[in-house]
Amino acid sequence: MRVLVTGGAGFIGSHLVDRLVEENYEVSVVDDLSTGKRKRVNPKAHFYKADILSTKLERVFKKERPEIISHHAAQINVRRSVKDPLFDAQVNILGLLNVLQLSVKYGVRRVVFASSGGAVYGEQQTFPATEEHPAHPLNPYGVSKLAGEHFLYYFRQSSGLATACLRYSNVYGPRQDPFGEAGVVAVFTQKLLRGEPPLINGTGRQTRDFIFVDDIVDANMAVLHSGQEGVFNVGTGQETSVNDLCALLKRAVGADVREQHGPEISGEVARSCLDASRLRKATDWAPRVTLEEGLRRTADYFRQFLQ
Repeated sequence: MRVLVTGGAGFIGSHLVDRLVEENYEVSVVDDLSTGKRKRVNPKAHFYKADILSTKLERVFKKERPEIISHHAAQINVRRSVKDPLFDAQVNILGLLNVLQLSVKYGVRRVVFASSGGAVYGEQQTFPATEEHPAHPLNPYGVSKLAGEHFLYYFRQSSGLATACLRYSNVYGPRQDPFGEAGVVAVFTQKLLRGEPPLINGTGRQTRDFIFVDDIVDANMAVLHSGQEGVFNVGTGQETSVNDLCALLKRAVGADVREQHGPEISGEVARSCLDASRLRKATDWAPRVTLEEGLRRTADYFRQFLQ
């Protein structure tokens, strides 16, 4: 079966490409390499350097004739979305629309969309949040992801395109960018390994549902294998404060560095935690990697670059 992964040179996308290749799918990758890295792309996948808004994308569809699209290409930086909501919407809404229109034109059977449970719900009222929780995003990134989900539903109804939206909680693991603003685990790990103090935004009492990248890949494969459609949370259902995360990372790294605290970030939610019962019941998926194990594996990955 032929699968096209947009954003397949990125953190999550490259891990998914590896699994798809391992399971003998015919895989092609589109990535503009603005944040992704060419060296991450599995050599058995066909790689195309292209922007999802460009006309070049249609040439990829025409040549590869994918049956399934896994759409991970996105602008993922919350702070950038606040500073430049127009750019965020161009990538996350117009880029997705280009992918969906080409999917219909070239006979794609299914589109699996990487959404964000940590962003679309806004400040949660119940914990953990189910898919029925009200969606009131607090930043343009969350708005664009929610708009993307609505567009997938529209295309599902108007053209019969099978669609699934996976609302990820806070994903971490090897290959995450330690120099950006989006991945707190990667940023903290890099700092601690270098003996530098990690910077915590605000009090550090804000919580997140941290999930290891391998469990995210398992969720994608479960949805692909089962043919499930609709919206699914993908998380552990466990809240961890940023302060506790920092303490766990110190133990994983073996660092004795005192963290620093900075100002709160605009558009950042106070608590986030997802109920993934719907996905569990539909596919028998369940997260396998504990936070302690995942942090250890992440630290081991980043440690190799300091040797």
